Amino acid sequence: MDKFEWRQTIKENIFLLRMLGLWPKDETYKFDSYTALSAFLLTTFYFIGVFAQIINLFYIHLDLTILTRTIYLLVTEMLFGLKVYYVIKNTPLLKHLMKVLDADLFQPKNARQVDLIRASLDTWTTVYKIFLGVCWGTDVFWAIYPLLDGSNLDRQLPYIAWYPYDAKQSPFYQLTYLHQVASYTYTIFSHINIDMLIAALNVYVGCQFDILCDNLRNLHEGDPHTNLINCIEHQKLILNFAEGSNNFFSWIIFYQFFISGTMIGLTLFHLTIVAPLTSEFFTFMSYGLSIIMQIFMYCWYGNEVEVKSKNLSSAVFESNWTGLSLEVQKNVFLIILRSQEPVQMSAFKMFPLSLESFVKILKTAWSYFAVLQQVNSQN
Repeated sequence: MDKFEWRQTIKENIFLLRMLGLWPKDETYKFDSYTALSAFLLTTFYFIGVFAQIINLFYIHLDLTILTRTIYLLVTEMLFGLKVYYVIKNTPLLKHLMKVLDADLFQPKNARQVDLIRASLDTWTTVYKIFLGVCWGTDVFWAIYPLLDGSNLDRQLPYIAWYPYDAKQSPFYQLTYLHQVASYTYTIFSHINIDMLIAALNVYVGCQFDILCDNLRNLHEGDPHTNLINCIEHQKLILNFAEGSNNFFSWIIFYQFFISGTMIGLTLFHLTIVAPLTSEFFTFMSYGLSIIMQIFMYCWYGNEVEVKSKNLSSAVFESNWTGLSLEVQKNVFLIILRSQEPVQMSAFKMFPLSLESFVKILKTAWSYFAVLQQVNSQN
């Protein structure tokens, strides 16, 4: 059977990360042209915009509506900065995980197993395209809404920031407008591809549990003892891969969970104070949908890993192991013991990636929204 290319599924994801300056060809960043390109992109389309918005906070801190709108974007960009930091810091680990995918134990053994994992990989591809479309819509709405609602007459920019020049005078206005659109586009597409890479790692872990379960159910295909030894080694490799993946995104998930509740609450608040069915309204609507989809995606794929890891015990009993030799039965018992505690992807084992966590985040977001509504009504 031909070697299965696991990375073929995420080749577009990796290509875009490389174009964004977040995926060097080597194991890590070096003093070369690619590192210079990465530094240029981050400085031009990230640090300048964040700095301009932070300075502007000192001028608008008394206006709740404008302040929340500025923080709304600033928090998203600060989260992006944290994600970039951990991607760059863990580049050697990510490169190692990509190599582990090529291990012989990770290869599907037959067409049945290929079909078994293809559904999960195809679903990831579909989610990637949908998420890309939703976020692209947010980007477009954010870029054009000042032009559609008539605020361009006052030369309003997509987001409020401080500049050491009069940003309403030509050609500074046009250049600043284009820079803000480019900066926001860079941030959004970097967010998307980092998020989808994390989702892909969870999908790979789930697919490996699918393969392992199928191997356990069919121990009698060949030498049961050799097959079982391979299953034990496969299980070890899956657990190591899952641990490495979790080490990479633990901090990212921690910040994402904390910030997502705040962002959803702010989005709901803004939807109540902008004019309904305007371009600005649809901008906040699409942004809110992208945030909800983002956090749901994290929780869903993390939950899938836990569910699939729980299937190991059932797969062992479906293998008719009682008819095997005593030595094989001992090894079977070892797999059963290891599978008693399901694999749970989380942030420091405190905030699990699960559907329950998703519901808690939505409840927290609603609480933030209620507080903002109360403060705004009092003012």
